Amino acid sequence: MTTMNKIRVALAAAVLFVTTTTAVQAQAPLKIGYTSVEYVLSQMPESKQIESDLKAYSGQLEAQLKSKYAEYQTKAKAYETGAATMPDPVKADKEKELTNLQQSIQEFQRSADQSLQQKQQTLLKPALDKLQKTIDAVADENGYTYILNSDGGGGSPVLLHGPKDGDVSDLILKKMGVTPGAAQAAPAKAAPVAPAATPAATPSKTKVKTKK
Repeated sequence: MTTMNKIRVALAAAVLFVTTTTAVQAQAPLKIGYTSVEYVLSQMPESKQIESDLKAYSGQLEAQLKSKYAEYQTKAKAYETGAATMPDPVKADKEKELTNLQQSIQEFQRSADQSLQQKQQTLLKPALDKLQKTIDAVADENGYTYILNSDGGGGSPVLLHGPKDGDVSDLILKKMGVTPGAAQAAPAKAAPVAPAATPAATPSKTKVKTKK
């Protein structure tokens, strides 16, 4: 086969590939939809229970933190009242105890915030799994190739502009048996546990640094 013939065969194959690809695209055009995950979650009946459970869990953590701080306040006040007459060994022991309590409050604050975030993820997982399955079903039934999330997620949203008929949020809700636009609260986001007031400084000059 001559070089010219090879070129002709290659060109013919290229034309066939383009024609075939175009035909396939014509048969199954690219269809892109989008939804707001936050909006859909807020409409799901699970959202109220998630918010309630998260609020209750947060309340337990805050109660424990307040209890620790109350213990610190009581012992700090007793120290301040009797420090002038305390023998040095007793005074040093009390100061060490107060310092340990301060550190305990700090550590509890950090672990409580982490625990609250983990609790939120645990509570949301079943709802998110259900949402993903429904999105897959809606995409298959309506011929969507891709469905994007229009929420920011802490940064710029994936979708910056799109036609109204590309919003499949209501289709997703209807697929789950939920009436779109129902007045329900969005699932609560895990806010850091409210820190107790900063304990007063002891003679050891240590302070509790609460996480803001």
